[in-house]
Amino acid sequence: MLALVDMLRLNNVQLDAIKEVGNIGAGNAATALSKLIKTRVEMSVPDIKILPFSRITATIGGPDAHVTAIYYTIKGQAPGTLLFLIPIIDARKITDVLLNKDIGHDQLSFDEMERSALTELGNILAGSFLNALNMFTSIHFVPTVPALCIDMVGAILGSVLTNLGMVSDYVLFIKTDFKYLGNHALGNLYFLPEAEALQVILESLGVNN
Repeated sequence: MLALVDMLRLNNVQLDAIKEVGNIGAGNAATALSKLIKTRVEMSVPDIKILPFSRITATIGGPDAHVTAIYYTIKGQAPGTLLFLIPIIDARKITDVLLNKDIGHDQLSFDEMERSALTELGNILAGSFLNALNMFTSIHFVPTVPALCIDMVGAILGSVLTNLGMVSDYVLFIKTDFKYLGNHALGNLYFLPEAEALQVILESLGVNN
């Protein structure tokens, strides 16, 4: 079994295997979003890595950063939580595109329809990346109905942890970049595994040392 202490020292071949999952997931998500909004959407994964759990807040602006969060409990062989965090300004831009509104206004609250649009975005991303992981690992991931909240990163992580069981010290981090209509927005995906679930995924990818 891949030791936890080795997870931050994956070699280039191992990292390439994980990045390929991210790239395929991003491509599938971009295709689905393009069909949904009838506008070309490009989606890239500029960064994907294994991080210590304690570094999550640093990847999204710190514990006091205001974000929109869509998260899912994942059941199956590799249980945990899949968390999608979007800086609130980027969430506004994406929502405007999804609902065919003018981009650029500074209203940072979200009505019921806008929240529904963000949840649908989360469904597309979660489905795309989990399907890519399934294709590479043959692990069956079963996401629950998503929850959406808007708050500071620290508060959101506290809430998510309350609902988790025993968690790993490490997180699979996927940074995503959306490009559409001359604009771009950022969002981060995190898989917060229960104990040993991340090891199960990495070993199923064939990245054991």
